[in-house]
Amino acid sequence: MTRSVYVAGVGRGDGRQVVELGMMELLSRQVDRVGVFRPLAHDGADPVFDLLRARYRLSQPPGSAVGMSYAEASAVQAEHGVDELVSRLVERYHKVAEDYEAVLVLGSDYADTNLPAELGLNARLANECGAVVIPVVGGQGQSADTLVPEVRNAHHAFTSLGCDVLAMIANRVDDAHARRAARELGAHLPVPVYVLPEDPALSAPTVAQIRAALGADVLAGDAAGLARDVRDYVFGGAMLPAFLPALTPGALVITPGDRADLIIGALAAHSAGAPPIAGVLLTLGERPGGETMALAERLAPGTPVLAVAGGSFPTAAELLTLEGKLTAATPRKADIALGLFETHVDSTQLTSRLSVAPSGRVTPMMFEHMLIERARSQRRRVVLPEGSEERVLRAAEVLLRRGVCDLTLLGEEAAIRRAVAELGISLPISEDGVPAGDSPTGKGTPATARIIDPAVSPLRDGFAEVYAGLRAHKGVSLELAYDVVADPTYFGTLMVREGLADGMVSGSVHSTAATIRPAFEIIKTAPGCSIVSSVFFMCLAEQVLVYGDCAVNPDPDAEQLADIAIESAGTAAQFGVPPRIAMLSYSTGTSGSGADVDKVRRATELVRERRPDLLIEGPIQYDAAVDASVARTKAPGSPVAGQATVLVFPDLNTGNNTYKAVQRSAGAIAVGPVLQGLRKPVNDLSRGALVQDIVNTVAITAIQAQNENHSENGSPA
Repeated sequence: MTRSVYVAGVGRGDGRQVVELGMMELLSRQVDRVGVFRPLAHDGADPVFDLLRARYRLSQPPGSAVGMSYAEASAVQAEHGVDELVSRLVERYHKVAEDYEAVLVLGSDYADTNLPAELGLNARLANECGAVVIPVVGGQGQSADTLVPEVRNAHHAFTSLGCDVLAMIANRVDDAHARRAARELGAHLPVPVYVLPEDPALSAPTVAQIRAALGADVLAGDAAGLARDVRDYVFGGAMLPAFLPALTPGALVITPGDRADLIIGALAAHSAGAPPIAGVLLTLGERPGGETMALAERLAPGTPVLAVAGGSFPTAAELLTLEGKLTAATPRKADIALGLFETHVDSTQLTSRLSVAPSGRVTPMMFEHMLIERARSQRRRVVLPEGSEERVLRAAEVLLRRGVCDLTLLGEEAAIRRAVAELGISLPISEDGVPAGDSPTGKGTPATARIIDPAVSPLRDGFAEVYAGLRAHKGVSLELAYDVVADPTYFGTLMVREGLADGMVSGSVHSTAATIRPAFEIIKTAPGCSIVSSVFFMCLAEQVLVYGDCAVNPDPDAEQLADIAIESAGTAAQFGVPPRIAMLSYSTGTSGSGADVDKVRRATELVRERRPDLLIEGPIQYDAAVDASVARTKAPGSPVAGQATVLVFPDLNTGNNTYKAVQRSAGAIAVGPVLQGLRKPVNDLSRGALVQDIVNTVAITAIQAQNENHSENGSPA
């Protein structure tokens, strides 16, 4: 039976899109096929459905998600009554539900709907659809004294109408009242109550949204600049010395277009990071001259400069009523919303109450969700040596917003802060110099980042002594070590070795060798492991396979191949993939011979001797390993053939080409490479890594660190 969740408001302005997004995230962790149904919709595009469709890769056609328009609903109810309206909407719901394992139902929005008793209509629709209900109460501008009774009354209203209330959510609550409201509501209501605070980054419009609302012309700026949040407005009328102190971080400067001094002054301040602004909006239809605009673009490349025909006062009147919106064009806001939801809602408790039976399949998205959730459960500290790289900083914002881990960014502090300002992102940066995430689990405190410049850090002297000691047998002097550890990758690796970080991720702009070499020298291999290797998690349409080794070892011998197989099985189990190992070759069983086949056969025997508990088959061909029909012919009776989950390639040439062929031809998502065999987790990125790739790799590193039980120090290699 399809399980449905009905997110219902009790009025306007409650920001329930955060809850809708959060519930979609929660449902999509459990099941593969989640549908969306909005019983009543306004004419035109549906930004929330478009966001859900894009973010969660829904194949659902937009038209199928809507029951009917508000105008049609009003006419049906007026002519035929509410029973007929409900009947038609429920019929359309069931057409959606028959195709999905779970359905998220988006309640009406109380905005110019011409429908009386709208709360009662939502309650009845939820009952007729067999959905549990999550009522959302807007708390903006309310104290605990007024919010608590409103939430209690909303709970009573829905339960008195026969609804099965899953939980109550108070959203957009002022921080000063959130804790008290949560405490009192928890004592009065029989269902979980979650209180979400107001987050200015969600209500702040982006520069692009302001451009669209005002119909402004874009004189300068790129896509990244237009995506910046506008957190304040500063009106320029004074002379430059009085104007500059009024600037605030994230402000949109509004000034007549003939004030070249203010335009250049604001952009120069932004370039210096004092403070970083969102952009400049020129009024009165005035446009600066070509020389002024050329200087503006050199001072602050990418920073938006917009122009409107109207004056500053009517422009301000429009802006002050404008709020940010969650749309497919604002993925940053979606990450902020999810971070807010996941921080303040007990997902485990809600999932348990929801009782959605998990899918038997593991889709790429479900695997990614698992990574995020596992990493968040015991927050760890990860160091990122490429601290000023754009993709790394964008990934850092996602990781911190969602509480995945605490971060250390390495690099020149001024350069990192300047890059953050230019990108218009928001990073909670620790200013006290204390390593982020010092609490055992990190729970109860927001995830933060700190910035360390290896060249000037007080840690450099101590790290030089450690490195010189580790590499003395290679002739490394203290003076040479002092120079080496200024390199961010070496510095980050030493942070991991010395317990100042739990893991490291690098490689977005550095080679694999530059990432792995310091780990070989400083962290070294784990006890009982002769080789460092890698795996890729290959996320196919309905399952996750583990491929090893596709990135590190060119031609491992039988002993090394056995180690790779054992380590890969351990990595698979650590991430919820039951290990069934296929030792791949160009022949299956005894059908072939030769040095290459013999190597795989010997490696298989070694694994069986060392780990008789592991299911393993080899040598075996790829088709016999993964296709049950082929396995029945080539390897009948094998407990692995046809259902292998860990595929170990005989050499790097075969492994690297195969993973890329499957990635491109089958549309698989390749997560990795994930390094294994080190005492502490260090992972490499592809230089073409996308932001989501970096997020996934950091989450994997954090999970590896949660399970790290190896000794801290090793002997010289």
